[in-house]
Amino acid sequence: LQRTAFAMAQNEVRYYLNGLMLEILTDTIKAVATDGHRLAYDETNIQASVGEGKQIIVPRKGETELIRLLQTSQNDANIKISKNHIHVTSGKLTLTSKLIDGKFPDYQRVIPELSETIIVADRENLKNSLSRAAILSNEKYKGVKISFGENTLKILAHNPEKEEAKEEVSVNYQGSEMEIGFNVSYLVDALSAINTDKVKLSVLDPNSSCLIIPEKESLCQYVVMPMKL
Repeated sequence: LQRTAFAMAQNEVRYYLNGLMLEILTDTIKAVATDGHRLAYDETNIQASVGEGKQIIVPRKGETELIRLLQTSQNDANIKISKNHIHVTSGKLTLTSKLIDGKFPDYQRVIPELSETIIVADRENLKNSLSRAAILSNEKYKGVKISFGENTLKILAHNPEKEEAKEEVSVNYQGSEMEIGFNVSYLVDALSAINTDKVKLSVLDPNSSCLIIPEKESLCQYVVMPMKL
């Protein structure tokens, strides 16, 4: 939940994006959040008695309280889902939340394929470089230009006051040169949610989304859409 909830929309007209989608299968629960510009996905093993897979959307407030309950309790969580509510019991604590009535978009169509040439970067170094560049990005749009070259990732940010920030990060990359604009806050959020030392970034072409995943085997995936600068 913590690795995905940050990507939920806030006050979105498409109300079904203002929550966290949980997809429950017989042995897996998948969590997906998106605000239309980025997407966060993760999954974990569970024991469940469900026939076909079931999708529910937990609203922001319910998701926040659910994380708090799970952090407080040391016991397993028992989850029951009715038509309009989710009931979670862990030890002596119980949470009941209404569900958002709506159809969540097909998230699997949003997650791009892995590129044949992956960028491997030190997560902390890349996050710190992006955070420094963000200081001089446009306050409203938070756009930065990312350039990929041989074993190099360059970050360029500027604002209407004609202030400019440049950062360069050493990476492992042997693909073609590319230049793409991204919302820097979305990139930093994704890197903050990953806990491995290194991360993989995959970009198919200058107009495609960036897929960010941990270097080591993990099921979490983050997608950041490109933006025009």
